[in-house]
Amino acid sequence: MRWGVLPSPLGDLTVARSESGLTGVWFDDHRGGARVPDGAPRDDTAFHDVRDQLEEYFAGARTTFDLPLDPPGDAFSRRVWDALTRIPHGGTTTYGEIARTLGGIGHAQAVGVANGRNPLSVLVPCHRVVGRDGDLVGYAGGLWRKRFLLDLEQSADERLF
Repeated sequence: MRWGVLPSPLGDLTVARSESGLTGVWFDDHRGGARVPDGAPRDDTAFHDVRDQLEEYFAGARTTFDLPLDPPGDAFSRRVWDALTRIPHGGTTTYGEIARTLGGIGHAQAVGVANGRNPLSVLVPCHRVVGRDGDLVGYAGGLWRKRFLLDLEQSADERLF
């Protein structure tokens, strides 16, 4: 396990990876904090691929990420996080819609909990999940960041078409 810190328009991002893939991307004031294992070495130079793809994303030139992911979590959370990766760039969905796609109409709250525990901010786009009425709700990096990311994606989509 290694970790490092990368700059972004939203503040520094702490990133961590195992030999299998990225285990975390956290904002500097992320609710719950970064979960870097004790004793893991810091190596800011080990994340050039992540830095490059994030820079392209923030410049509006990338709509998907091509990085190996290895998020720690239970089976249900992993299913939710996988569903998040299928939300189209520039689009949004609700907790209820994700619950329905996973076969549990009444599991919107459980989806919300898993969404809130997403350890791969930006890369696994939990910012694309909104409340049933379309309001911005819950984001471990703060609602101002969620708004920034949604606005960024909508303007990037307008430039691409």
